[in-house]
Amino acid sequence: MILILKADTTKSDIADLKNRLEARGLRPVIMEGAEKVAVGIIGETRSHLPADQIQALPYVETIRRVSDPYKLANRVFHPEDTVVDAGGALTGGGNFSLMAGPCSIESREQIVEVAKAVKAAGATMLRGGAFKPRTSPYDFQGLRGEGLKLMLEAKRETGLPIVTEIMSIDHLPLFEDVDMIQVGARSMQNFEMLKELGKTKKPILLKRGLSATIKELLMAAEYIMASGNDQIVLCERGIRTYETATRNTLDLSAIAVLHERTHLPVVIDPSHATGVARYVPSMAAAAAAAGCDGLMIEVHNNPAAALCDGPQSITPDEFVKVVRTVKAVRAAVSSANAIQAKPISVEQVIRACAS
Repeated sequence: MILILKADTTKSDIADLKNRLEARGLRPVIMEGAEKVAVGIIGETRSHLPADQIQALPYVETIRRVSDPYKLANRVFHPEDTVVDAGGALTGGGNFSLMAGPCSIESREQIVEVAKAVKAAGATMLRGGAFKPRTSPYDFQGLRGEGLKLMLEAKRETGLPIVTEIMSIDHLPLFEDVDMIQVGARSMQNFEMLKELGKTKKPILLKRGLSATIKELLMAAEYIMASGNDQIVLCERGIRTYETATRNTLDLSAIAVLHERTHLPVVIDPSHATGVARYVPSMAAAAAAAGCDGLMIEVHNNPAAALCDGPQSITPDEFVKVVRTVKAVRAAVSSANAIQAKPISVEQVIRACAS
């Protein structure tokens, strides 16, 4: 439910409303506009807040019901884009993040070499797996705690903030110096973990489950936000369909849908989505054109020898080309949007062509 307050509503009126709502076990979210104030209400309003009682308050102008089950993640309650700050790397609200690094941390030499290479190419964050969820119990499971230590060493060497996956809330103490905690696709609906991560103030990268709907992804984010943490980046990493030519099917339409429904930033992982290194550059460019807030790309200095996901990892040299292309695409889209927003004269076109 959202309440639109009258233009002459005072601060004491707003305080009175907050007290009334909190007394009923509801959480008010104050949204101040240029002319009026709106109040979003989180909680069970149908049974705890009869519409006729709230409409009778002298400062309430109109009442609007919100049918979506996610409230805190809903753009209706939070019209402005959320900007997530992970160790100085910003995502959302016009800030574009480039997260790059190996699928799995294998050695000090490997992670430091890749970290230096991706930073030189323009990466804003270093990604890498210390704890690896694998379909087979016989596959490489990651270096675990030792891998985290090596990743932190790469952070000290390069200054890049780091993002890495957590698989158990019991491991949370090990993530104290991690800048952004990743919740993998297989853990998206580990609700007890989401609740605990919500009690932290660390930025969370929430990956969409293999077969999850957009609504289910937003409800997972709601779990984290309901526990107090609104620093969440959503990640589309491909969903399972009947197609077998790629590892998953990259849902680029999710960018537009999520931007319409939520204020949380959206990044794309073309590596896991396609599972094929040669498809990564074109899908990264397509995601940038579609308006994503960042990319997460697997980069390995020797993909053929990688212990995990080598076929979908690009080399540092290839990453340089991807970054160059993505920047060009974003610049072109920005220019096109500017032209559409502000009509230009024939004289301006002539001068632009002459230059």
